[in-house]
Amino acid sequence: MNIDKYTHISDQELLENFYTTHDVEWLGILLPRYTLLLLGVCMKYLKNEEEAKDSVQQIFLKVITELKKYKVEYFKSWLYMVAKNHCLMKIRDNHGKIPLELTERNMRGAEEPPDKRSLVQDDETIEFMNEALKELSPEQQQCVTLFYLEKKSYQQISEETGFTMMQVKSYIQNGKRNLKLMIEKKLKKK
Repeated sequence: MNIDKYTHISDQELLENFYTTHDVEWLGILLPRYTLLLLGVCMKYLKNEEEAKDSVQQIFLKVITELKKYKVEYFKSWLYMVAKNHCLMKIRDNHGKIPLELTERNMRGAEEPPDKRSLVQDDETIEFMNEALKELSPEQQQCVTLFYLEKKSYQQISEETGFTMMQVKSYIQNGKRNLKLMIEKKLKKK
């Protein structure tokens, strides 16, 4: 496909064409529109040009896979969240070596160096959250994941899961409260 001849087609139309035909060539027209945005996001978090470029390619592959599974309504904001989450996971996988720019410790000022204990504690909190998420009821886990991680609305979650809007709201509120309690409990034990 010649990408230039599709510049008049909106992102939403390209996405709908993909969902209708399941032809990834539509994504081949859509994704290049966001290369610079993704590179900027990756540079912001990773602070390394080569790593950022590699991440953009990995994000493109993840997007293609995810779009086959989920129907996305707000592509640009969803893509931004996918990129941000990818970068944060990459940072976390680097044994918690979080760039100073991403930590609250920058708020203390340059005179105080970051302490290793705080960095390790951040990593442990993320681990506790992953463990706690698995301990939620399946309904709470599903709704919390869709709402907070995939940034879906109550309406979208209701349509995807078959739960009523009231159930969705309840599962999210109770799931969030249970997550907080479980994380606090695990932090006190250590």
